[in-house]
Amino acid sequence: MANKVGFIGLGIMGLPMVRNLLKNGNTVTVFDINKAAVDTLAAEGAQPASSGKEVAAASDVVITMLPKGEHVRQAVFGENGVMEGAREGAIIIDMSSVSPVESKEMADMAAKGGARFLDAPVSGGEPKAIDGTLSIMVGGDEEAFESVKNVLLAMGTDIVRVGDSGCGTTAKLANQIIVNLNIAAVSEALILAAKAGIDLEKMYQAIRGGLAGSTVMDAKIPMILERNFKAGGRVDINMKDLTNVMNTAHELAVPLPLSSQLLEIFHSLKADGKEALDHSSIVQHYEKLANIEVSKEVK
Repeated sequence: MANKVGFIGLGIMGLPMVRNLLKNGNTVTVFDINKAAVDTLAAEGAQPASSGKEVAAASDVVITMLPKGEHVRQAVFGENGVMEGAREGAIIIDMSSVSPVESKEMADMAAKGGARFLDAPVSGGEPKAIDGTLSIMVGGDEEAFESVKNVLLAMGTDIVRVGDSGCGTTAKLANQIIVNLNIAAVSEALILAAKAGIDLEKMYQAIRGGLAGSTVMDAKIPMILERNFKAGGRVDINMKDLTNVMNTAHELAVPLPLSSQLLEIFHSLKADGKEALDHSSIVQHYEKLANIEVSKEVK
């Protein structure tokens, strides 16, 4: 069944997500401050809009996919924002990575305006956004979730409502701990092996089928060995996520020593001018410490 969907935020993730919504027969109205991205999707069948208000007026469901909570708040509740054009009972799905506190606050604000708000962050990065196989973790009202599940299925395959408002973003924080610490562990292993002078591609093939194997390893080791740090998940975005992790952990009195150390590594990468690179560039922090470069041919 075709749906009238609005989409705000046409970056690395948002643009391919809209393409999958279109591919599945939805009518999609799009807005971004980057007009070139709007024009690109308009040429592919999306309806262009000049504001969040205009997006909402044309849509029953509005999706936001933006870098930070402050951007979501402005897009939804600011001047010419979604709430100014939203129909009574409209559903807003925030698929950005924000803090659970922000998600709960925005859900309350939306409810006061007659809309329902779901936090539905994703995992899988640009490759899974492109092929429509994202994992989507959802927090919010169960009835609202069920009513938009077919919209989410156009963008992902593993779609789970994990609880009430804020639970989706909490699950995403847990996801980001696992993903980024996994990359850090892979980086340490590669540095050790590189210093020992072994064939890194053969080592990868030897261990990937065992207990050490992971989706993260399969996604990131080939990139590292090719020295391809084009962002699918940017350093600065993951640094923001780890900051949210630590803030949430402190509120809950949960010590996370490994996550706190990794957050400092992200700050180090940013200070080194690498904030726009993929988070697989965590390996470059270790390369600097060990004075070696990891690649197919160790230097």
